Amino acid sequence: MATTAQSVTDVCRAAKRASRELAQLETTTKDRALHAIADAIDARTAEILEANERDMEASTEETTALRDRMRLDEGRVAAIAEGVRTIAALRDPVGEVIQGFRLPNGLDVRQVRVPLGVVAVVYEARPNVTIDCTALALKSGNAIVLRGSSQVTHSNSVLAAIAVEAATSAGVPEGAIGLVSGGGREELAELATQDGLVDLIIPRGGEGLKHALKSVATVPVIYAASGNCHVYVDAGADLDAAEAIVVNAKTQRPGVCNAAETLLVHRDVAAEFLPRALGSLREAGVELRADGRAKAAAGDLGASLSDASEEDWDTEFLAMILAVGVVDSVEAAIEHINAHGSGHSEAIVTPSAESARRFRDGVDAACVYVNASTRFTDGFEFGMGAEIGNSTQKLHARGPIGMRELCTYKYVVEGDNHIRP
Repeated sequence: MATTAQSVTDVCRAAKRASRELAQLETTTKDRALHAIADAIDARTAEILEANERDMEASTEETTALRDRMRLDEGRVAAIAEGVRTIAALRDPVGEVIQGFRLPNGLDVRQVRVPLGVVAVVYEARPNVTIDCTALALKSGNAIVLRGSSQVTHSNSVLAAIAVEAATSAGVPEGAIGLVSGGGREELAELATQDGLVDLIIPRGGEGLKHALKSVATVPVIYAASGNCHVYVDAGADLDAAEAIVVNAKTQRPGVCNAAETLLVHRDVAAEFLPRALGSLREAGVELRADGRAKAAAGDLGASLSDASEEDWDTEFLAMILAVGVVDSVEAAIEHINAHGSGHSEAIVTPSAESARRFRDGVDAACVYVNASTRFTDGFEFGMGAEIGNSTQKLHARGPIGMRELCTYKYVVEGDNHIRP
């Protein structure tokens, strides 16, 4: 049954009340709650999988990548539980002193990390996000309001219920974990306008979700949106390593935001590199869309390649499709990426420290890789336990959004009966 606008407000109001107590919880209580959630997930795996199967059977989604996002199996459920335990083992960010100093007048000033309060997360068909976000929010002392996709409503409901039951039994205040249904635009607008109750909303999804929120949100937003990522193979690159990186970045899991969508190759290595790399990509099932220079450099493969359109350079395919182009220099690669990329993750394969420096400093992206696949942009891979999403914005948080990104800070100033003259 769809959640009404009033019930959205009620969920947010309960979360606000809980957030005040959460901000003061001891680390031991938060960690106990996280371990209780992980244990409950393990114990109720069959129930979770049954709910997920109901979602899969009811879904009309035909896209392989999206169905893969929706699906849970025993291994993925176990990984969700293990991710919660990993977060429990991490250092609590609340109370960390970012910096401290004494003023000439004797006042002691400390900049201390504190929770944001209530974080709302809007996400599409990935049920693991329900638990990842909950665990990150609880460990960082925040209440969370979850608004998942209607495509996996049974999975999300069961996972959220498990988390609520386990966390409250371990001492987390009621209302700290709230779930609203994956209803229509009216419900989304209601959640995005909960001024005074919700401190931050994070949409985790495609450009459509981003634009839907932009038109209505009055609550602060951090967008964890699209990933139009590139791999650039520079002159003099180790071509074996470059091939492995490109194939991994495109095919290891093509339906996620850190998968490569465009391959750029320096003209000096294009004729040697492209026939082998494109052959490996095609064998893996990748559809290749190339510009004229790439087709010419691809040898016998060239005639069979599709033409890359202007739209292709700007597209996050989230599928086994790759745009391919040849450029004249690292500067040309940087220019192309900054014109067409989404600011997510960009990679260069090069032996040159100077090329690496120019690429690193010139590319405008949250994550820049030198001689590594873009697939590492992930909260778990970065040692954060999990992530709420990857921010391509520049204010407050950029890249994987983990526990510290769910905190703000306050200045604590201690004196000895000081007054300002």
